[in-house]
Amino acid sequence: MTGDTQAMLAKAEVLIEALPYLQRYAGRTFVVKYGGHAMGDPGAARDFAEDIVLLKAVGINPVVVHGGGPQIGAMLKKLGVESTFVDGLRVTDKATAEVAEMVLSGAINKELVGWIAKAGGKALGVSGKDGGMVTATKVERTRKDPDSHIEQAIDLGFVGEPSVVDTTLIDTAVAAGMIPVIAPIGAGVDGHTYNINADTMAGAVAAALGAARLFLLTDVAGVLDKQGELLTDLTPSAIAELQRDGTISGGMIPKLETCVHAVEAGCEAAVVLDGRVPHAMLLEFFTARGAGTLIRADADGQG
Repeated sequence: MTGDTQAMLAKAEVLIEALPYLQRYAGRTFVVKYGGHAMGDPGAARDFAEDIVLLKAVGINPVVVHGGGPQIGAMLKKLGVESTFVDGLRVTDKATAEVAEMVLSGAINKELVGWIAKAGGKALGVSGKDGGMVTATKVERTRKDPDSHIEQAIDLGFVGEPSVVDTTLIDTAVAAGMIPVIAPIGAGVDGHTYNINADTMAGAVAAALGAARLFLLTDVAGVLDKQGELLTDLTPSAIAELQRDGTISGGMIPKLETCVHAVEAGCEAAVVLDGRVPHAMLLEFFTARGAGTLIRADADGQG
């Protein structure tokens, strides 16, 4: 057997390995949060777009929600808009909110639409404001005063979280063969525009759609144990225990909270995986080995 024949057989075996996954999830929805390091890398953006178009081509309906924190920060600096932070959280005043919407709904959203078009797909770039998709409520945060130890309210300005998700526009786009690409912006009942954390937005959209998968592409391999080994399967109760013993900390906590909320509200499973790895999403989904951390609801309903 020649080397070329062996290579062709290896490709055929990969397709056969993927077959049961294709059959199981044909016609289902995957919500993918795209952000982090991969957003600034043209090669990674091209790989991501190809993955999304491939999912659509094999009968799965991908819905993309993207972030853009670093790009917003760069534009604020370029425009000379000063930012203030409280406990590490950016206070989004009116000027900052306008820049955030411009960057998220404009530059980043349409760049992603362009990458998907180059890969042969048809993408529809929208924000949560379009079609009344996402109704946002103002985020309320508190902190304890170091001297008096009294809880104080923190006003983060125009930072919101999804309270209602209307999937009509998404359903219409998907039915028309489009790939929705959603910027994390929503309108409040008060008429204001709110900037929404992209992970939170993706989780809310995945829950509303009853998605088969929520993928959170990050800058880490997934959830690691104390020895640095990848934890491939978790449940809400296991996550709570890992948080209690300090295995999970820092920025991974809100990501996993998003996953837990999603799977407890209608999404079948959520996955945290490394968006820097080429085609990580396909490796996770179409192979038995997987490439990230899969979160499912507790079988007994606990957690």
